[in-house]
Amino acid sequence: MTFLAIDIGNTRLKWTLYDAPRVGATLLAHGAQFLENIDKLAENEWQSLPAPSLMLGCNVAGEAVRYRIEEQLDLWDIQPTWVYSSTEEAGLTNGYDHPTRLGSDRWVAMVGAYRRMLRAVAEGAPARPVVLVMVGTAVTVEAIDPQGRFLGGFILPGHGMMLRALESGTAGLRVPTGEVVPFPTNTSDGLTSGGTYAIAGAVYRMTEHLRATCQCEPLLYMTGGAGWKMLPHMSGQFELVESLIFDGLLEIAQQRFGLAGS
Repeated sequence: MTFLAIDIGNTRLKWTLYDAPRVGATLLAHGAQFLENIDKLAENEWQSLPAPSLMLGCNVAGEAVRYRIEEQLDLWDIQPTWVYSSTEEAGLTNGYDHPTRLGSDRWVAMVGAYRRMLRAVAEGAPARPVVLVMVGTAVTVEAIDPQGRFLGGFILPGHGMMLRALESGTAGLRVPTGEVVPFPTNTSDGLTSGGTYAIAGAVYRMTEHLRATCQCEPLLYMTGGAGWKMLPHMSGQFELVESLIFDGLLEIAQQRFGLAGS
């Protein structure tokens, strides 16, 4: 029973095909495409794939993009199913003031992070709070307590968005990307270092908040397309888990479609 998982972000669509909708499933194929190029998926990358039996996805790019993807899914006889943020999923409780307004990618990634912590608990580790950082077009910094309650999260611009805002709002500021250094001595390094340490500072502050609230050391996870760039500049020992949204989709699929894990 093959399973197709889809993550539609602000700039790219990523997909993975597994041999089953369960945690620990074997990865059969995967790919990514910029949103402007998704209308030929059925003719190109997906054409040679074995037909999936089930599909589950998350989408933050809007309804028009979802409709375009569902047209591509007409290649197979499957019912498109999408994750929307809710009050509870896979043991995670949503503490947002309006739970359905939380971005579905954030929600799915948090499910993946929380269940990852629970698997460590099953192997004898203590339950711990979780800080989850997603680094992409925007950056989100989430806090989850050991009981699986999402306490809240920061949202801030990604590094590229910060630079574009500065360029558009500052006369004559057109500079190439610089390096991250402790004491920048040119504009390029100043912009790159400033953006990087702004993100790192927000993450540090959330970690301090969660440590004080839960009175124990949080687990630190990072994901997103630009996570590898931020990782060397973070305080604390972050684990980079690039597949976290797909991990979350597998967790949700396993519970929704009723298959036991491996």
